[in-house]
Amino acid sequence: MITVRFKVNGTDKTVHLEDPSTPLLWVLRDSLALVGTKYGCGMALCGACTVHLNGAPIRSCSMPAVGVSGQSITTIEGLAKPDGTLTAVQQAWIDLDVAQCGYCQAGQIMTASALLRQNPNPTDADIDEAMAGNICRCGTYQRIRAAIHAAADAQKTGGAA
Repeated sequence: MITVRFKVNGTDKTVHLEDPSTPLLWVLRDSLALVGTKYGCGMALCGACTVHLNGAPIRSCSMPAVGVSGQSITTIEGLAKPDGTLTAVQQAWIDLDVAQCGYCQAGQIMTASALLRQNPNPTDADIDEAMAGNICRCGTYQRIRAAIHAAADAQKTGGAA
């Protein structure tokens, strides 16, 4: 049995793992009941499982939970402010009605949020490059790009990524 301690959405967590190769995704979903992060391909190819590790997007399906020991994870549940105020990205997703089936959207939002922290004024090419690893089976790529531009504009007037 391996004990892993890390921070999730600002709260210290301790989990006990029988298998040291257990992916972070299953710890988040099964042990911590944070089910906003989705299982997609299981091979880090589709982006549905994207979370932030110390602010950078990672694929939680391929990251062993032991690899985040002592570090900070943010999931889609922890993106909004504690008072429930949505980030500029989340609000843009709603305002532009980005989601169709919605399955990939948590991963898309997490990647978009990381992009805007790194590059608050992305071009279409910047967005396409950053979002290339996030697959949307519904094909909402144009709305995703528009939402990222809207969120970037909102951040300029004080919204959080």
